[in-house]
Amino acid sequence: MYSKEDLERIARKRVEWENTVLAKMPPRQSKFTTISGIPIKDIYTPEDIADLDYSEDLGLPGDYPFTRGAYAPMNRGRPWTVRQVVGVGTAKETNERHKFVMKEGQTGMSNDFDVPTCIGYDSDHPLSAGEVGRVGVVIDSLADMEMLYDGIPLEGANHSFTINHPTPAILSMFIALAEKQGVPLDKIVGTTQNDPLKECFAMKMFAFPPQSSVKLLVDTWEYASKHMPRWNITNLNGYPTRDSGGTVYHELGLTFAAGIEYFEEAIRRGIQVDDIAPQISFLWYVHIDFLEEVAKFRAARRIWAKLIKERYGAKNPKSWKLRMHAQTGGGAYTYQQPENNIVRGTIGGMAAALGGVQSMAIACFDEALSIPSEKAHRLSIRTQQVICHESGIADVVDPFAGSYFMEWLTNEVEERTWEVINDIEEKGGLAKCVDTGYVDKMLTQHAYNFYQAVEKKERIVVGVNEFVAEGDEEEPEIFRVSEETERIQLANLKKLKAERNNQQVQKTLDDLKRTAEKNENVMPCCVEAAKVYATEGEIIGVLRDVYGEFRPPVIF
Repeated sequence: MYSKEDLERIARKRVEWENTVLAKMPPRQSKFTTISGIPIKDIYTPEDIADLDYSEDLGLPGDYPFTRGAYAPMNRGRPWTVRQVVGVGTAKETNERHKFVMKEGQTGMSNDFDVPTCIGYDSDHPLSAGEVGRVGVVIDSLADMEMLYDGIPLEGANHSFTINHPTPAILSMFIALAEKQGVPLDKIVGTTQNDPLKECFAMKMFAFPPQSSVKLLVDTWEYASKHMPRWNITNLNGYPTRDSGGTVYHELGLTFAAGIEYFEEAIRRGIQVDDIAPQISFLWYVHIDFLEEVAKFRAARRIWAKLIKERYGAKNPKSWKLRMHAQTGGGAYTYQQPENNIVRGTIGGMAAALGGVQSMAIACFDEALSIPSEKAHRLSIRTQQVICHESGIADVVDPFAGSYFMEWLTNEVEERTWEVINDIEEKGGLAKCVDTGYVDKMLTQHAYNFYQAVEKKERIVVGVNEFVAEGDEEEPEIFRVSEETERIQLANLKKLKAERNNQQVQKTLDDLKRTAEKNENVMPCCVEAAKVYATEGEIIGVLRDVYGEFRPPVIF
């Protein structure tokens, strides 16, 4: 803390510097902002953080409000988990890719699914034609889940499923697999993304209407709080909000607004915050603005701590800690000069490490062209390993603490985030704002503004609107899923449906429908259906019949 006299002296010195030294050396452009449009001054001094209280606003790593880190030693104690997303065609193909990246040094499994799986359709549904296994692994039934994990032990690994609206079906298949292998549910560790509201306004891979999706999410929370104490049942996800045009404070604000919506429904259900908050994790985008991203991670921890402790009265310190995975933003990558994305990924990975994440993925450099090749996957893993073991940045906890600019920017991001949260609440909550199209309009406008700035060269994107390569560029290796993938999957699914006990399947689906119609928790019925090889499309189809299907509002 600086005295009033100190600040006045610093202010006089700054003004003198601006009028003499700076005036002789004009900046390269008239206006500087972060990539989110936050104005940046020429210089930052103690004046900009004059009200900062170290104990209240920063604290020590592992202490409330966790601005400096969720845990005391951070990467000095245990490095972040290397978790590159994997999803390639059939379960067999993805199983082989998982084994490849594990051999290269990946320490956590992360499964990405194809479009039909993400929206709850089987491979033989008419809308699935041409999309089976294209941008992720296809999972139709427990048989696929068994193949996905062939030769990969459930215990001792950390599993992640990038699945949202169909979580009741996909999680049930994983639970059925664990029970079939004799692995107790309290021993398995992992995460289901299970953040359905953002699918309706950002990712656009949805099934159920907003309010119904919240109900089904809380069903999974209730089930996990009783049976899966080590499973992160929701991974609140700001990633697609950034890819949809949102700023850093939209990413945080809308993600926390979703958490509020879910907690309010859980509390109405009688679930205690401390029973579920320690099982909530987060997934954040890492954009190219290095300093803004570091500030974002620090602000996010502080906001969550205040929200859970002060608003919801959580007593368990584990509930106050925001644990996060971060992935460098695929939307910030370019198909022009794709090798430049290696640099972008390195910058993002360093921002995530310095921001104190617990888990990280660096999007592969060919992200703008295809799902990753093996070479691209290896390079992203190696980039993380170099950052962790050679750069030195993993050896110090929160080295930016005390920086005039970093502390000012952390405060600024937090303040703007609270404005978004309060705006959404004043308009009736996130589910309502999704239904009315309010969030879609917000993000679309910001996306338009950003790309207008790129077109006008007000914001430079290397290789796109400036420093463009002349002549033909060498094409990198582009990975493509085999045309045989869909044929193989359809044949396997047809065989499964012919050989399983269809009478048992129908009974479990009838039980599921009756339970859903009574508005009771559907998870036990979903697990029973998964055990007898009911498909994802069959399970989600029953729930669609009862809870309806989301129809996005027209916003223009």
